[in-house]
Amino acid sequence: MNRKTLVLPAVAGLLAPVLAACGGDSSGSKSGDAIVVGTTDRFTATKDAPAPLDPAYAYDVGTWNILRQTVQTLMIQPKGEGDPVPEAAESCGFTDSGNERYACKLRDGLKFANGDAVTAKDVKYSIERALRIKVAGGPAALLSTIDTVETQGNREVIFHLKTADATFPYKLSTPVAGIVNPNDYAKDKLRDGFSMDGSGPYTFSADVKDDSIDSMTFSKNPNYKGSLKVSNDKVQMRSFADADAMGAAIDKGDIDVMTRTMSPSQINKLDAGTDENVDLVEMPGLEIRYLAFNTNAATVKTKAVREAMAQVINRGELVSKVYGSQAEPLYSLVPATVTGHSNSFFNKYGDPSVTKAKLLLTKAGIVAPVKLTLHYTTDHYGPATKQEFEVLQKQLNNSGLFDVSIQGSPWDTFRPAEQKGKYDVYGMGWFPDFPDADNFLAPFLDKDNTLGSPYANATIRNTLIPQSRREADRLTASKSLTVIQNTVADDVPILPLWQGKQYVAARNDITGTSYALNSSSTLQLWELGRGVSN
Repeated sequence: MNRKTLVLPAVAGLLAPVLAACGGDSSGSKSGDAIVVGTTDRFTATKDAPAPLDPAYAYDVGTWNILRQTVQTLMIQPKGEGDPVPEAAESCGFTDSGNERYACKLRDGLKFANGDAVTAKDVKYSIERALRIKVAGGPAALLSTIDTVETQGNREVIFHLKTADATFPYKLSTPVAGIVNPNDYAKDKLRDGFSMDGSGPYTFSADVKDDSIDSMTFSKNPNYKGSLKVSNDKVQMRSFADADAMGAAIDKGDIDVMTRTMSPSQINKLDAGTDENVDLVEMPGLEIRYLAFNTNAATVKTKAVREAMAQVINRGELVSKVYGSQAEPLYSLVPATVTGHSNSFFNKYGDPSVTKAKLLLTKAGIVAPVKLTLHYTTDHYGPATKQEFEVLQKQLNNSGLFDVSIQGSPWDTFRPAEQKGKYDVYGMGWFPDFPDADNFLAPFLDKDNTLGSPYANATIRNTLIPQSRREADRLTASKSLTVIQNTVADDVPILPLWQGKQYVAARNDITGTSYALNSSSTLQLWELGRGVSN
């Protein structure tokens, strides 16, 4: 086993007008032998979520990793780090000094996979469709700063923004801004099921059983024009029930690559060099985990209860017992490597202290122990989630201040229940839409936030978030961003726990694994090839 560590620069700031690289490359694997990728992500259509792959609906890392292969966006995040670059666009940039007018010119001859021309009107249709449908807790919030979309001819699109938004180029790189064919996607209705079409590097087909995807095939799109070099002709992705089943498949050679989510023990085993045929690649990651609170719920409505939990929980012990070197304690919603990060929770609460937590409850007139249930998803963030919540339960109960039980549910029932406000306290993860501090704050704190959280701070929403978005230099935005993080530590609508690294394991004849994921956990299947050991 060879272990590789990919070191990328710390995430830095934005943003200047940029020109596209050359169009799609025709090179790639000619063997016709599909590269097979394993995942434990499950893709299910239910009554509550009948359209899991519609760009106007999908808003989790697993479905986005499918969409990014097939649905093309105007901009794209580069395979390493840095500002977004044109993808379906030939060029994009702000055309005013106030960052309120953003213009893009499409590549000449752009086509959907079926041969239909992609025009500026299709871009306008796609953006307006997502805003019109506006799924609760969905991705349309990323487009909230758009006022109107204008087209000039077949290739020029102009976005007029309600307010300055220096992060807007990043938002145009997300699947909710993906270009869809009006012939396939109704303007005011989600596309149910598992059909998906676009102009991206691959076409898509799925093998569906019992309303869930068993496997999916990504075939190189002959009509693709964009910035990406596609290094293979076909990739198959198989969904496994758990990490052990996925690990057994790579051991037998049934799959070539393992992505999310491997268990900590699998990563440790591969890191120890027990399999000479499999390489483990470690990459910087921006994944975070946190506890979220329904601040209207009787059990946690009093701020002192949430503060006391923040005062008791020992992040260092949690990480050490469950994830080891694969994660680090996190004291803010913004990861430590992102410009604008502040250790706000540590600055306020310091080291864990039962004495301080008891005082918080006593001053608020709260009688201990406080009875709570912590909810978690059993199948969305990996097999270690249950152990993580067992450690949290033990820490809180051992303080004598809480009487905590834990309850796990599969994602297809957990997420709808969370959206309906059925959980008082629940665990969530976040894989950023783009690597900027704004995307670790606004999705949880702004209007129409992804959690459906009742917590609303007018200063954050109306002043601090808009203020931070005016700054093209993200270091300059740090002042506003720090105030937001300090306010979160004061009010505790969300309690950050840890940030993680990310890993890919691949059989050693697979190339391109160092860039199979970017820091936002975007799966870049086009980077994978088959050849000599890399």
